[in-house]
Amino acid sequence: MWIPSPIYERIPQFYVLIGLLFMSSGMYLGFDYQLTWVYLGTGIFCFVWGLRIFAMRLVYRRAPQDEPEEHLQAESAGSSGSAG
Repeated sequence: MWIPSPIYERIPQFYVLIGLLFMSSGMYLGFDYQLTWVYLGTGIFCFVWGLRIFAMRLVYRRAPQDEPEEHLQAESAGSSGSAG
């Protein structure tokens, strides 16, 4: 299943936003509330996951893309046969 490009590009930002909302909700509830640690843990996890996805995409997109070897061989075979 393919995700539309605008949604796919916003996924890291969504995770960061959700993480910030969970962390701020945990802080708003205070440490007297029993689930504060769950809110904070979920928030930190989502925040880090969003940054991880963003960093992985950044590294992948900056890496030089190698052309398939078959494509290069086909080009060289086609160009050597037409010379003459």
